[in-house]
Amino acid sequence: QVQLVESGGGLVQAGGSLRLSCAASGSINYINAMGWYRQASGKQRELVAVISRGGTINYADSVKGRFAISRDNAKNTVYLQMNSLKPEDTVVYYCQADIVRFGGWRGNDYWGRGTQVTVSS
Repeated sequence: QVQLVESGGGLVQAGGSLRLSCAASGSINYINAMGWYRQASGKQRELVAVISRGGTINYADSVKGRFAISRDNAKNTVYLQMNSLKPEDTVVYYCQADIVRFGGWRGNDYWGRGTQVTVSS
């Protein structure tokens, strides 16, 4: 069994910062890409940022220069530092990881349950 648990969401004023964390646990051999997505009510889930095992990073245009993704491979954890937050960043953020389990050779996508970020104006 593999589990992803997010933490760090909450309420912050516009211009403020939050740091999200997502820890993967369970029968994990190694993790390929890890990422953060977000989804507003009634809309499709969209990519926020993704980081490969080797550290290659991609960001959505809407967060470039404000958000920073990082990971600790030893801890199977990915982070999202969110600065200069805007009210339009108010959505649920989901952690995603492409995980190869022990005994397997191909990665599968796993998702966290999501953490709410609310930015007040």
